[in-house]
Amino acid sequence: MSFKGSNAHLSRFRVELLHPKHWSTWIALGIYFLFTLLPMSVLDWAGKRLGEYAAKKNSKRFNIARVNLSLCFPEKSEQAIEEMVLGHFRAQFRGAMHLYMLWWRPVYIVRKNIICEGFEQVGQFRNQGKQVIVLICHSIGLDFAGAPISMNFSTIAPYKPMRNTVIDFMFARGRTRFGTKLGGKLFTREDGLRPLIKETRAGKVLVYLADEDLGIDNSVFAPFFGVPKATISVLGRMAKACNAVVLPCVSCYDQELRKYRVKILPAIDNFPGGDDVADATAMNVAIEKCVLQCPEQYLWTFRYFQTRPEGEAPVYE
Repeated sequence: MSFKGSNAHLSRFRVELLHPKHWSTWIALGIYFLFTLLPMSVLDWAGKRLGEYAAKKNSKRFNIARVNLSLCFPEKSEQAIEEMVLGHFRAQFRGAMHLYMLWWRPVYIVRKNIICEGFEQVGQFRNQGKQVIVLICHSIGLDFAGAPISMNFSTIAPYKPMRNTVIDFMFARGRTRFGTKLGGKLFTREDGLRPLIKETRAGKVLVYLADEDLGIDNSVFAPFFGVPKATISVLGRMAKACNAVVLPCVSCYDQELRKYRVKILPAIDNFPGGDDVADATAMNVAIEKCVLQCPEQYLWTFRYFQTRPEGEAPVYE
């Protein structure tokens, strides 16, 4: 694709979104909007109850989360794992109740509900002549991590379009509305790495996710909480090509303050090292540190260990 734009059409309202096939989604969003007029405490309570209901009804996702947590925390008892899975479902649906802030609330309200830590590192490394890649993971507060980063820096990020066109529009708009004035852009996987590298070299902050299992292509097996995981191995090469440091970042919801803490951790040491497996291992260690900031709020319902080393049995039923 041309480097002149990105995928700005994803976040623009289009007449096709009013097609009758989308009416049910718009009605659901309207009900959701009315519900978000309630106090935050009520939304949190409702989200937790919905999570408990989903945990009972969605046995497939419950089992995936249980397998993941059992593999990553083998020292925990079966009961403790069950409690973590239930806690995850509560957190996941509670987080879904908070998306309205990013979609509809003014910037000052969003800023009021986010506590930023470690953001000064971006400026410090830029003053040293380095570019910056912010490595975030699939936590419940993923979108709340991207919001303050795009508010404060000109960013680019990969984006995976969703099947539901209306929901895709809402998420794309939510992820771009705060950074448009600073030149923020989204690129899809089909665009490849070239525009990401070009824009990062030009000074934009790359917000990057690399913790999904995308199969064996472009991946190597590296430990994640001690378990071999098919890990995308391009981050080290991108960091080298862009002369960039990699700063891990995670967003955790603080239940007492009812705010999100977005924390940028220290840069990955001696990265990249030039070896794909060693770099993938270092990246996974950094993601582990992010996960441990709020373990139940990581998206454990993803099949992180779907791809197995040759000869090893599948871990999911």
